[in-house]
Amino acid sequence: MAGLLPRIGSLASGARDAITDVPGVTVGHHTLADGGVQTGVTVVRPHAGDPYRDKVPAAAAVLNGFGKSVGLVQLRELGVLETPIALTNTYSVPAVAQAQIRQCVAANPESGRSLPTVNPLVFECNDGFLNDIQRMAVDEAHYLQAHAGAAPDFAQGAVGAGRGMSCFALKGGIGSASRRAAGAECTVGALVLANFGKLPQLVVAGHRVGERLAAQASPPPAAPADGPEKGSIILLLATDAALDARQLRRLAMRAAAGLARTGSVYGHGSGDIALAFSTAYTVPHLPQRAMPAVAMLHETRLDDLFEAAADACEQAILHALWRAEAVTGRDGHRRESLADLVAGWPSLSTRRA
Repeated sequence: MAGLLPRIGSLASGARDAITDVPGVTVGHHTLADGGVQTGVTVVRPHAGDPYRDKVPAAAAVLNGFGKSVGLVQLRELGVLETPIALTNTYSVPAVAQAQIRQCVAANPESGRSLPTVNPLVFECNDGFLNDIQRMAVDEAHYLQAHAGAAPDFAQGAVGAGRGMSCFALKGGIGSASRRAAGAECTVGALVLANFGKLPQLVVAGHRVGERLAAQASPPPAAPADGPEKGSIILLLATDAALDARQLRRLAMRAAAGLARTGSVYGHGSGDIALAFSTAYTVPHLPQRAMPAVAMLHETRLDDLFEAAADACEQAILHALWRAEAVTGRDGHRRESLADLVAGWPSLSTRRA
């Protein structure tokens, strides 16, 4: 099956072909898979320390705002992360945000007193087709376990926050990839929570795979092709290039290029949000510590990062689809694995125009 999986673009990948090829970045999951409960939480740590004390430059781009994320207003204003990035299902956002706040208070007892409050950052997608989302099954302990288990090597597919996600009416979830931006001598890594799209729209390396699958599907996908899209995707980008928040927003916007190549049209009901952060420096919380004196990457060298971001995001979406096994969840709802459905097909490794 690996031979069918196309490799996107000509840029080199990092050693893992994952977001953790950016030094210091780690990822952890906690997965809940029990009958009608098919969900979880995924945590991306930008560095091993406390991001409340050592903040990380970041910026987000809202491609389509049908979403219920927490923390974007202050992120837009200040341009820094103060917590790890958490991914979960829509109705578990409050529980995970509270877990992040409690974690910060435990490490910084003066937060909310003599020190400013913390800005939790939690992104979501609606996994209600496979998961009984009304159960609100994700709790503080699950977030803390995902955080504690964050590591450079991590699973992809139907794990963590991706457990109950659907993508092009197939099984979606967590996917990751990386690309080296040769001219800038840096790495761009992507991680996606893929939960979007209608089956006929799916494009794999230029091949209109979704139309072929829709024509042969038996039984047909449970989601009607003519109904409004009700999915979402979160696209995270990490880089070790020295970029400020303005440049990082420009980088986040290029995630849309990779997303569009897979067939997405950013549907009405799809919450499509991208975030980019840099690990090249941190911003101290306390004024007694000096601000970093960092030479930012010149604007004319950003194109290499833009290409890397687009390719890594497209590749990460395909990894999410390929690495997700079939899952049966709430009320017997089922999503099939793309890898299983195309097992007898010829290679898709050559991109079509």
